[in-house]
Parts: sequence; structure tokens; C-alpha cells
Amino acid sequence: MADRTPFDIAREAFKLLTARKLQPTPDNYQTLYHEIAGTKRLHPFPEEQLHAIAKALPIQTPGQQRLQAQVDHAVRHHNWTGLQQALVGYTQLSPTPRPTADLAATATAALTTPTHHGEQQASALMLTPEFKEQLARLIEHTLPSIGVEDAQLAEQTKQLLLYFRQAEPNLTLLKTMLSNFNFKLTFVAEEHGAIKNTLLELLHLVFVNIGELSLDERWLKGQMDALITAATPPLTLRRLEDVRIRLKDVIYKQMEAKAQSMAARDEMKRVLAAFIDRLASMSDSTGSFRDKIELCAKQIEGATSIADIAPVLQEAITAARTMSLDTQRAGDELRAMREQTAQTEARIAQLQMDLDRASAQARHDPLTGALNRKGLDEAMEREIANAKRKGVMLCVSLLDIDNFKKLNDVHGHQTGDAALVHLTQVTRDCIRPQDTLGRYGGEEFVVLMPDTAMEQGIEVMTRLQRELTKRFFLAGSDKLLITFSAGVAELGADESGAAAVVRADQAMYLAKRTGKNRVLGA
Repeated sequence: MADRTPFDIAREAFKLLTARKLQPTPDNYQTLYHEIAGTKRLHPFPEEQLHAIAKALPIQTPGQQRLQAQVDHAVRHHNWTGLQQALVGYTQLSPTPRPTADLAATATAALTTPTHHGEQQASALMLTPEFKEQLARLIEHTLPSIGVEDAQLAEQTKQLLLYFRQAEPNLTLLKTMLSNFNFKLTFVAEEHGAIKNTLLELLHLVFVNIGELSLDERWLKGQMDALITAATPPLTLRRLEDVRIRLKDVIYKQMEAKAQSMAARDEMKRVLAAFIDRLASMSDSTGSFRDKIELCAKQIEGATSIADIAPVLQEAITAARTMSLDTQRAGDELRAMREQTAQTEARIAQLQMDLDRASAQARHDPLTGALNRKGLDEAMEREIANAKRKGVMLCVSLLDIDNFKKLNDVHGHQTGDAALVHLTQVTRDCIRPQDTLGRYGGEEFVVLMPDTAMEQGIEVMTRLQRELTKRFFLAGSDKLLITFSAGVAELGADESGAAAVVRADQAMYLAKRTGKNRVLGA
């Protein structure tokens, strides 16, 4: 018997609907069609309900807007993996109390509100094992961001997750449990938000007070300013980590400088003590010389002949010569002490300058404020470890300003430096708070984008190119268009950061050769 065509199967399905006296619904028709064809029926993707959840996601920040677009893209393409990654990304952003509750409430409404296809179809859609597991993971990944110290909330979470993962949970009971969980979660989130804001205010007061009490210690005040900046909302782990690394480096340099400063002060004390001893010695020599001169004067007064005066004059001349040599030697020693004192003071001043500079920019490029190579290497190591621990992607982009040498030759190096600062400012405005910008060298910059695939990384750099066309760089009264070529590489499973940068550099070089102002993937 020849294989039946889809037309034959459809006709038999309609006949079987009539024979079994079933309602002619799309759901019943699909069931009979797969039964006759002997194929497995695929559970439909709950696109409409997920779109409702996506619309309720908070979009107050650029990071939230980007993740909301990723959720919408994943739903349109029926991509469960992409949806999971985007929702997990939301849990890594700074949580706000109200949107968390609104999101969960919307999820409840999407679970329980029937669509135009009917209550029966909505229930079947929402109770697919994949979707239940996704919602359960959403709850698991959201709670750590606000903590589960509340025993009642922890118990509600445990029961809700167990019920989510049952084979066929009761929809009405699930709605009640989720509503109770939302109600409790709202209060806990608001309380945690208030605690965080209060702690930040206390830290800010402490830092300001220490800074004001240390006006003479400029290096300490610089550290307090860095801590005040780090403790200013919105908090990001990257900002805190950068300040931690800076302070660690400054503390090491302070310990080293303190030891050298103490040694310099000890040397100063030794010089001053030697100076005082030398003054005392000069006073003794002067007194001895005066006594000898007075004795010679008395001998001359009692002399009766020239022969008696000659030995006295010889003794006076010898005493004067000795005094002259002592005075010359003392002068030389005092001049040497003065030079040594000046050198010690200069060394102490240099140590103070080093501390000030270290406090201001331990791992940052002094021109642009972006991370320098040392800071970039540490950030790369940190992001690779974080990506491996969480099992997420890491994207590395290397960009190089087009025709930068010509810009320097025509407008001067000062204008070239200003162009680098302009590019840094625009880049910071375009990338996410969790992304990292570092100056790789010259006119080359590296952007680290955690939890980002290569396709998304290319979109980020392309958006930065478009933004540069809108925000012209001013060189005096001239408007200059700054463009760059970039390569983007997604970190491989066992790949080092240096290897990823090399691949990105090769893609950037190819972008230069194919016309510049382009972004290519490695």
C-alpha cells in the first residue's frame, strides 16, 4: 500500500471526528491527525502568554531594555534556551521591589487567563513540562538577589517549586499559591530595598566624615572619594570590584611608601644629630683657640726680648692654622649635611606624589579613565572565571580608530588625545553597566561583554558606530566624524583571554582591509 499523503490523512481525521462525535476544535483535529499519521504531537509554544510576560518586564534601564528585547526575540522564534538566558540575565541586574511583584503577578494572569482559543487550550499550553520548568527556574534565580532569610517566604518558595514540578498540578490551586507568594515577595523585596538604601546612606556618611577629617592626607581622601563613588546607586558588582582592586594596590604602595618614608625620617634625624654634635665641637674648638690666644697675649706682655716673643708667635700661628682647618672641615661637613637633607626631603615629597597618583589611578588609563593593560588583564581573568562558573558566554571586542594617524598629523596630538576621550565617553554611554572598557594601547580599545553571544556583540559594536555618527567630535570649530573598525570573538570553551583577543584582532584587521568602519566576527 502506498504511503498516504497529508491530504488523505486530513480527510480521514475529519471522518474520525464525526465517527467519535468529537467537537471540531483545532486541538481535537491535531490529536486525530497525529494518531492516524503515527507521528508524535508536539506541544504548542505558548507564544501569546509569554509575550504578555515580556511586555510586563521592567525597562527603566538600558540593561533591562536590552534583556526585554532578547526575551521578545526568543519568544518570536520559539527559542526556550534564549528565553532562559534572558530571564537569568534579569536576575543578575539590581532588583527593584515593585517590578518583581508585577512580573510574578503577570505570570499568574498569563497562567490563569484564557485566550481567545478557549480555557481548555490555555490550560494545556501553560502546563507543558518545559514551561513549568522555566517558571520554576525563574523563581529560583530571582530569590537569591533579595535573599531568603524570611522563613515563611522560604517555605512558600519550596512548596511552590515542588508543586510546579508535579506531573499535572491543579491550576486553581497553583494560582492561589502563586498569588500568596507574590504578596509575600512584595513586602520582602520592599524591605530589602529599604535596608540597602539605608546602609548605603550610612556608608556614604562614614566615607564623607573620614575624607573631611583627612584633608592633609590627600592620598587617603582620594580613596574615600573612590569609595563614595562606588557606594552611589545604582550599585554594580563591577564598580565595587574595580574599587576593591584599586584600594588593594594603593594599600600595598602605602605600606611600601610608609617604610621608605620612615627610613627617610630616620636619616633626617641622624643628620640633624650629627649637625648638633658638629656645632658643639666647633664651640669647643673656638673656646680652646680663645684660651690659647689669651695665653699668648700674656706671654708677649711679660717678654723682655725678641727671642722670648718668637716661640709665642709660633704657637699662636699654629693655633690659628688649626682653627682655620677645623672651620673649613666643619663648613664642608655642614654643606654635605645640607645636601643630604635636601635629597631626603625630595625623596619624601616624591613618595607623597607617588601615593597621590596611585590613589587616583591604580589601574586606569590617566588620559581616558578606561582600564589600562594591567586592569584589563585582571578584568579578563575575572570575567573568564565568572563565565565558566555560571556556564554563560563571554564576548571580546577589539576596536581601532580609523585614520587616527592622519587625525594626529592634520590636527595635532592634543586633538588626537581629545578624540580618544570622546570615543571613551560615547562607548561608556552605549555599553551595559556589567560590560568592561579598557585601553589596549594607542588608539585600540577592548570591550568585554559577559553573557553575550557573538551575534549580540556585533550588534553592540554596530550600535556604537551609529552613535558616533550622531555625536560629532569637535576639533575647535570643526566637526569631525570618528569611526572605528572592530573584531568580535566569542570565548571558546578552553580558550584563554589572550587567544580571544588575538582572534578579535585578526577580525578587526580584516575589517580594516575591507573598507574600514566595519564590525566583523572572528
